[in-house]
Amino acid sequence: MNEILTRISPFAMALFIIATQLVALLLAQPFQASNMQAFSNPESVYNPIYYFLLVLAFTALLLVIIKLGRRWIIQLIIGLVIISTLYFVFSSVLLNLGDLGQIIAIGATALTAFVLFYYPEWWVIDAVGILIGAGAAAIFGISLAVVPTLVLLIGLAIYDFVSVYQTKHMISLAEGVVDLKLPVLFVLPRNRGYSHVKWAREASDATGEEKLEKREAFFMGLGDAVIPTVLVVSANTFLVAPAIGFINGPALGAAVGTIVGYVALMWFVVKGKPQAGLPFLNSGAVGGFLFACYVAGVHPF
Repeated sequence: MNEILTRISPFAMALFIIATQLVALLLAQPFQASNMQAFSNPESVYNPIYYFLLVLAFTALLLVIIKLGRRWIIQLIIGLVIISTLYFVFSSVLLNLGDLGQIIAIGATALTAFVLFYYPEWWVIDAVGILIGAGAAAIFGISLAVVPTLVLLIGLAIYDFVSVYQTKHMISLAEGVVDLKLPVLFVLPRNRGYSHVKWAREASDATGEEKLEKREAFFMGLGDAVIPTVLVVSANTFLVAPAIGFINGPALGAAVGTIVGYVALMWFVVKGKPQAGLPFLNSGAVGGFLFACYVAGVHPF
């Protein structure tokens, strides 16, 4: 059984991407109703530049904190982001209930944070990760029109390539947060008896790459699901195109393309060759989106 789990875990992780895409699409309309756009002008090509600068600043801050050995500050910062995003998700979904909805949203946020803090097992982390990942993707998907989103995905794919293969600072960041028991990573066990709480406790005594070498689960950064999903939500929000249910053709193409890119990524990973995720995932999303636009006769530019 453990051998089977080891073989299928990398590919089964795609289910978390699909879940993030579906929940983000469902959250897009409530978020629009709640006026939760991050940018006032979705068409501005400056928006992805602002986002990219924010990513650089936040990454630099986390690396400095890790270097200083003050990882509790990272836990505090990420914890506040998680709580805020959860509240946005719950309050938007319950918007029609008025004040009662806000009270329920606060309660649901507090309960989720409590469970995450006191019982951060892998399935709890994954469930919360899907919620906050979908929430983030929905917010930026309704805030960025298609062209700025494409600029963002291309820019972040290049950045991910450089940060993993050239400067390698993204590897240092992963090593610094992998055992924090927070939903910044999706976790899928390699064996039936895996406990993320126990693993994180043991990994906290390890340093550098030892944390990743000792892992008994497969990890994927939350951003690998969030970033391509922004294009899925943006295409579904800003393009008029033939639809299947609640998703239009270009958005479906981006979603399917992301999974194709993920399978290509895993083809290298299972061969023991660690790879930057976004070059594969974003390329798949953009390629699937453009192909679907061509088939549907939609002109995205």
